[in-house]
Amino acid sequence: MGKRPGGDGMVLEVSFTSGQMAKTCSTAALMQRKWGALRAKKMHLRLGQMTAAANLAELMTLPQARCHQLGADRDEQFSLDLDGPYRLIVEVDHDPVPRRDDGGVDLDRVTRLIVIEVADTH
Repeated sequence: MGKRPGGDGMVLEVSFTSGQMAKTCSTAALMQRKWGALRAKKMHLRLGQMTAAANLAELMTLPQARCHQLGADRDEQFSLDLDGPYRLIVEVDHDPVPRRDDGGVDLDRVTRLIVIEVADTH
């Protein structure tokens, strides 16, 4: 896990479902080619916010990201706003997933996320 720059706190680790997704997200030019200027800018912003957060709970406090948990069989996945109807979908990357006593995901203990996709979830 990474350390917060200039501090001793941990930061979220972010990985990607595929080498292609990791490569696309590695440079602004590739992101812009795939998703256009506005979505690429939002992707860059969200990825920066993710890597600056200490855990998923902290990421969920950012109003502009509107990070929220998906439901049903996707309860270990979370959606972050990009542009229009498009969302950045991430999944908890822990095995097992940290859980609270009530069975919900323990957001404070989630320190690893994997980028799944960019999708129109509506």
